Amino acid sequence: MEHIHAATAPVIGIVGRSGSGKTTLLEYLIGRLAGQGRKVNVIKHSHHDLDLEPPHKDSARLRRAGAAEVMVASPYRFAIVREMRGAPEPGLDEQLARLAPADLTLVEGFKSFPIDKLEIHRGIGDRGPLYPDDPHIVAVASTLPRPADVAPHVAWLDLDDRETVLAWLLETWLPKKNRETTSSSP
Repeated sequence: MEHIHAATAPVIGIVGRSGSGKTTLLEYLIGRLAGQGRKVNVIKHSHHDLDLEPPHKDSARLRRAGAAEVMVASPYRFAIVREMRGAPEPGLDEQLARLAPADLTLVEGFKSFPIDKLEIHRGIGDRGPLYPDDPHIVAVASTLPRPADVAPHVAWLDLDDRETVLAWLLETWLPKKNRETTSSSP
């Protein structure tokens, strides 16, 4: 399996139906990886408009006044808001190029972009899993048993055992030199 990298960081998508637990699993994985001293970047795709500050704040007012980009900077973090003004949405490759170096980049969303993905599948509701129709899904974290029709190369992970998902991520996605810290319970 050939991995896509953002600068020097491997990239893996986290996909699943709405309400499947993508963000909850991401929070756990990021917390555990950061706790091991790893630098993790995340790209979260949204189909909704972004309002990062309340409308009455200075940065929002400057953006509404016509600024092409507004950077809000503090001693703790910074954010850049760029107005698209009818331009096409940048693709994932362009977004990845904007990130700082990291050990791993996790992408939530961008379902149709051709990167390797981990699907979160609970089998809730009438919408089926994504893996039968997406050849880029290399693993499924699920609360259900592995169906017989899943391709042999697709890893099937127990979503209720987040340590197993973390171990798979470490083994599969982080270069050997970056796996010096072993996975241990918090």
